[in-house]
This record gives sequence, C-alpha cells and structure tokens, in this order.
Amino acid sequence: MAPSVPCVAVVGGGIAGLAAAHRLVREFGMRVTVFEAGARVGGKLRTSAVAGVPVDEAAELFLARRPEAVALARAVGLGADLVAPRTTSAWLWTRGRLRPLPRGTVLGVPADLGSFLRSGVLSAPGAARLLTDLVRPPTPLTGDVAVGDYVARRLGREAVDRLVDPLLGGVYAGRASDLSLDATAPQLSAAVRRSRSLLRAARSVRRATPANPGPVFLTVRGGLGRFAATVAAASGATIRTGATIRSLQRGTDGWRLVVGSAADPREVTADAVVLALPPAPAARLLAGVAPGAAAALQEITTASVALVTLAYPRAQVAGLPPGSGWLVPAVEGRLTKAVTLVTAKWPHLGGDPVVVRASFGRHGAAHDLHRDDGELVEAARRDLAAAVGLSAAPVDARVTRWGGALPQYAVGHRDRVSRVRAAVADLPGLAVCGATYDGIGIAACIGSATRAAAQVADALRQAGQSSHV
Repeated sequence: MAPSVPCVAVVGGGIAGLAAAHRLVREFGMRVTVFEAGARVGGKLRTSAVAGVPVDEAAELFLARRPEAVALARAVGLGADLVAPRTTSAWLWTRGRLRPLPRGTVLGVPADLGSFLRSGVLSAPGAARLLTDLVRPPTPLTGDVAVGDYVARRLGREAVDRLVDPLLGGVYAGRASDLSLDATAPQLSAAVRRSRSLLRAARSVRRATPANPGPVFLTVRGGLGRFAATVAAASGATIRTGATIRSLQRGTDGWRLVVGSAADPREVTADAVVLALPPAPAARLLAGVAPGAAAALQEITTASVALVTLAYPRAQVAGLPPGSGWLVPAVEGRLTKAVTLVTAKWPHLGGDPVVVRASFGRHGAAHDLHRDDGELVEAARRDLAAAVGLSAAPVDARVTRWGGALPQYAVGHRDRVSRVRAAVADLPGLAVCGATYDGIGIAACIGSATRAAAQVADALRQAGQSSHV
C-alpha cells in the first residue's frame, strides 16, 4: 500500500506563509492548507486603485540582489512582469530644505565621503565631528549595542539624528536609539569589530558587496498584491480565509489545531505546522507547546504605521524634485517621516495623474496616528507644501493603517530569535517564519519561509507520518 501524502497546516496567509505553502506543495509534494484569519491573503502586500492607478498599500518593492523574491516571482509566472524603478536617488528633508541623500551609505553611515560632504545634510560642525571617527581610538564592541548609541560615539549625535535615524525609521518605523546593530546591520557589525573606524568599516562593507549590473529593487506590474495572489493561486494549497486558529496542541500522531470562532470551534489535525505570524499571535499559539519560544516572542514589540496616498492632475503639479522621494528626520518635528513620488519612481504607472505617498508612524509615538483620516491627509498636504510647494488639492486620497505592522529588532534581537528557534527545534514538525526572524523585507520573509518548509519536510520524511487536514 502506497504511503499517504503528509499534510501541513500553514498558519498565516502573508507572503511568508504563501511562500512556505508553495514550496511544500511544489517541491516536496505535500498537501497544505493555509489558514488566514483575515478576509484575504497577502498580509501587508495589498494593492488598490487611487484615481485609477494601482498603488500598493504597504510594501512597494523587494530587494532584487537577494534571490528569493525574484525566484518565486519567476516560478509563478511573473518573470515578464518584473519592473525596476526609474530612479533610486532620494533626498533628505533636513536643516530646512531637501538635500541629496549621500550615495553609498551603509545604514546611513557614509561610505563615500565625497558624496556625503557635497550633500550638506549635516552642519559644518556636525560634518567635522563625523570625520573625527578616522582618528579616534577604537570603540570596542563586546556584545550587541543600539545602532544610535554606537554611531553617536563614533560620528556624533547629528549624524545619528539626520542620517541614520531617518533611514531606520523608513525601514523599521523604529528609532536608532533602540534598534540592534547586530540584527539590523550584521555585515556592518562584523566589520566594525575588525576596524578602529566606523567610516572605514562602512567602506569595507560597500567594497565587499559583489558588483551586480542589475537593478537593486524590483516590483511586479499590477502591484505586490497581485504577486501575493498569484503565489497563492500557483501554490496548489487549499486557502481558508476567515479562519482564525485559536489553539495549537501536539498529539501522539501529529498536531491538533482549533479553528473558527469561540461559538463554533472546530478541530483539525496535521502532520506538521508552519507558523507564519507576527510575534504576538505566534506567542499565543506557542504558549502551551513551546513556552520558551512564547516568552521570547513576547519580548518583541511592534510599530504601527499609516500611509496617505494622494493623486494630482499633472497639469496642477510643478516643481517636484527628481528622484524617488525623500526621508524626514524626526528632529525636523514633522509628522511625515517619508514621501515616495510613486509615479515618478515606477515607469509602468504612467505620469498622469501624479501619485505621491506619505508615510507616518514611529515606534513609541502611537499618538501620532491617533488622528482621523482627514487629519492625516491634511498633515501630508501641509508637509508637501512646506517641502516642495505642492499646494494643489488632490483629486483622490487613500489612507491605509497597519496596526502592529513592523517587528522591532531591538538590542538583543538575535538572541531572542535563537531562543525561539531552539525551543521550536525540540518539536519536530513545527517551524516558524516571517518578518520577525531574519529581516522584514519581502525577500527575507520568503527566505525564512523556504527554510521553514524544508525543516518540516525533513522532519516528516524522517518520521514517515501522515494524518489529515
């Protein structure tokens, strides 16, 4: 009698869960059910129209120099629809006006001193203080440290406030004073342990980056919501939306999951489980089976963000700077933390209407988002008028809120992740993946998911188990 096909439950229908499901079915030949609590899959990959233009509501691109996202897009038939940005040059709104973001920075640390000095992003005293790094005695690192603390010691506080913090705020919605050097910039962390100078360490990281003539970033024509939906359809997995997993237990012959509402709970069984969830819901499900993992996940906080997308007739928009947009340091005292010139950045979106997206939300400043949609739209308009003189009324506006969207890689993050994985490793057939662990970008999430899929597939091969979902 031929052995039955193992069943895997993937909990969470964001891009990590969908990528795990795709690999489990297509490469390992397993039966997979994806359980998504929301009404749709894709997580924070969602696209909707603003003035008729399909604009992403959260992530708008993925790193092309990591292979995972590009490979998955091609595997599901989207290779011909990959699009590179028209430009990646950007600005900083700092010291009263837009100034060019220096080329060749590593987490905001200048690796090209000529570009940095020409940019004028720091005052003359701030730039002079930064350059003293080249002659200062080394600052030994014996463990993980906050990015802001270390950079301030080497380059001065102004460099943190006007270079490093806005870049970290754009990626993590976090603050340099809280985020881990080891977790957010592992290559730079390793380099500074070999060099007495942070600037020289940044230069060595840039030089060690393999030359690649291709684009740094890509997106998918039609938006990244289309990417997620295509992965889901191509995976061959059963997709269940509106399906909240209420509990997870280990049984003698696999895993038992309770799905549904409190009024109508139903039990399903699986040979293996992949949890592709943010830290808080993952901790809730792991509390009874891997309390050490749950405790570590409970230490990971998240930041909330909001995005205001505005559309303008091209005839009413003049004077926008070239490039993809700008970052706004928190010390400028503005609500907006970043602006993307969407239609200028992406050639496939055309040029009329002109679409601009403003980003709000920093960790520890939830009060900034305690405004209604109209107030956020007006805040975006005020900052656009102040930055570039854009005072025309938009013909369409969209406000998107993401509560608890971004895990914070605080000091000690890699240790917390190691504790989670060590506890989960004691339970064969269980794996975790997603933005909490190895990076919050799409490519990093897909890489995390493909490793989780391989872990449970290997465990099932060794056990020779099968049950039913």
